[in-house]
Amino acid sequence: MVHWTYDTWALAHGTARAMVQQGGTTWFFITADYAFGHAMARDAGAVVQASGGTVVGQSLYPLPSSDFPSTLLQATSSGAKVIGLANGGADLINAIKQAGEFGIMQGGQALAGPVVFISDIHALGTQAAQGLVLTEAFYWDLNDATRAWSKRFGAQNGGTMPTMVHAGVYSSMMHYLAAVRDTNSKDADAVMQRMCATPVHDPLFGDGEVRPDGRVTHPMYLFRVKMPAQSKGPWDLYDTLATIPAADAFRPLGERGCMR
Repeated sequence: MVHWTYDTWALAHGTARAMVQQGGTTWFFITADYAFGHAMARDAGAVVQASGGTVVGQSLYPLPSSDFPSTLLQATSSGAKVIGLANGGADLINAIKQAGEFGIMQGGQALAGPVVFISDIHALGTQAAQGLVLTEAFYWDLNDATRAWSKRFGAQNGGTMPTMVHAGVYSSMMHYLAAVRDTNSKDADAVMQRMCATPVHDPLFGDGEVRPDGRVTHPMYLFRVKMPAQSKGPWDLYDTLATIPAADAFRPLGERGCMR
């Protein structure tokens, strides 16, 4: 197996480490009560503490949920500088929307979403999501190469810009197909050996490698959702806060753990 694009360790560590370095030293987590939510909160909490910050509390809720006032109240009452959302999908969107309605970010607390896609932010709009900090592997407007590919994608998808998952599928398939071409074979062992031996030089994700554990390394990026007045169009959504080098973006090879 080859694991492309992102995992919980990369998203949690990227967001948590950078936010602590920028002064977000106290955290409260709103956590979906199942394996994925626990993994996100655990990984992010560990790096908060390792970076010199403190986790002041956590509120677990049953999946799924559309009602977050009580958990958001606990988070604001904690006084934490950062509220971490250890959830995803519709739950994440509802939590961000309700946080925006309560004026939490305007009140001085930061909202961090470790697992956020640009399609989520587009659906929410900058009015609701402004100021949210997140980590992604790809953004359509990063550079000339990502813009050119994304415009091709958008032209075939009604103007919709790609998420990091769309870009990851394309990138991974191109690397796989290059290995099939080079080996003149579809034999799994031969193709995998070639994929691991070939450095990843990708216009969408940058330079990296396929490690022996199957993890593909590449840079990750810390973004902040723009304020409404800053956005110049429906997909002009992110400011880049930091680039996380490939060597630092993923779980070290020597550490064991499940790549969710």
